[in-house]
Amino acid sequence: MVKAAVIGGGAAGFFAALSIRQHHPQAAIALFEKSNKVLAKVKVSGGGRCNVTNATFSASGLSKCYPRGGKSLKKAFDQFQTEDTVKWFEARGVRLHTEEDGRMFPTTNNSQTIVDCLTRAAADDGIAVRMQTPVKQLNPSPSGWMVNDELFDCVVVATGGSPTPKGFDWLRALGHRIAEPVPSLFTFNMPGNSITELMGVVVPRAIARVQGTKLSEEGPILITHWGMSGPGILKLSAWGARELANRDYNFTAQINWIGEPNEDNARHALDQALPDIRKKKLGNACPWDLPRKFWAYPLDRWGCDATQPGMDLRKKDRNRLLNTLLNDAHEVRGKTTFKEEFVTCGGVELSEVNFHTMESRIVPGLYFAGEVLDVDGITGGFNFQAAWSTGFVAGQLKGR
Repeated sequence: MVKAAVIGGGAAGFFAALSIRQHHPQAAIALFEKSNKVLAKVKVSGGGRCNVTNATFSASGLSKCYPRGGKSLKKAFDQFQTEDTVKWFEARGVRLHTEEDGRMFPTTNNSQTIVDCLTRAAADDGIAVRMQTPVKQLNPSPSGWMVNDELFDCVVVATGGSPTPKGFDWLRALGHRIAEPVPSLFTFNMPGNSITELMGVVVPRAIARVQGTKLSEEGPILITHWGMSGPGILKLSAWGARELANRDYNFTAQINWIGEPNEDNARHALDQALPDIRKKKLGNACPWDLPRKFWAYPLDRWGCDATQPGMDLRKKDRNRLLNTLLNDAHEVRGKTTFKEEFVTCGGVELSEVNFHTMESRIVPGLYFAGEVLDVDGITGGFNFQAAWSTGFVAGQLKGR
């Protein structure tokens, strides 16, 4: 009989423990959680709704949504991907629905549904969840692994990311190299920027760039009281996590508010709309899909009164307006964690893990799952999918 320890009571840890039970029905399984609550990140994710996964139904498609680890993860996705996640939860009475942007949530729109599903499944499967039990000892021995003076055949590490390198010292002590952790999925702070007066406004299709780099992402942008957020910004922060950390989060964000990368196309659209624009006041004459409240902003940026008749719009005015819409530069001075969610890039070096099994290449009998690895996805449910997939594969305990 296999005796397995799972360290970490988050999404990856619970899924790994449940996978062990599925693949090793007679196993004795103990899940160690250092705090007094489990699945805390699941509870707060998606604004309390839990973005379980994303409606990307191929291993290759999923793998493209991870700034770090996508190629390695494909080996895990080949064994367990989005369709499997949906079926797993539905088999336990939890149906998911898909939103327009591909994010998938429980139909209850309540993260507690997912928390309850996982904790109930663990209880039904006889998994011993040891709350407030930090792992103070983890050592390989000739006959297995010593975890807090208790012998196990194998160990799955699913402790999540760490904001500091020190949080990985215990894994370094086992011989693993660690990619230094830095934040991913964060919003941009723009102190003193007048655009914050538009807080709450969402521009539906924009392109955000970091000047001086090739970093560029498309998506909705939310204007906040401290700067900018929304999928477009969060994707940019994920792909640029290390570059922006190297810049100490001081850089210039260049925003294309209409999401049209070709200036000639944008100019043509404006010229085509001119007959209609000339019949209105400029504040009522936006030819693009921009919120009415927002349209006054680019007009003000080039010194135009929204009450000015459109017939007064001259060629040089159109040039200035287009430049504002396509190349609006904003100084970023810092970052803010996205809601209550904390995601890092960094962790156990991917080359030291066999992603076909999630077993360590350094120490046999040690498996990894979730964000403890140098793996992170863009916003949209991808980080949870990585947790489900790596947890499932790790729980097979291949070779045990």
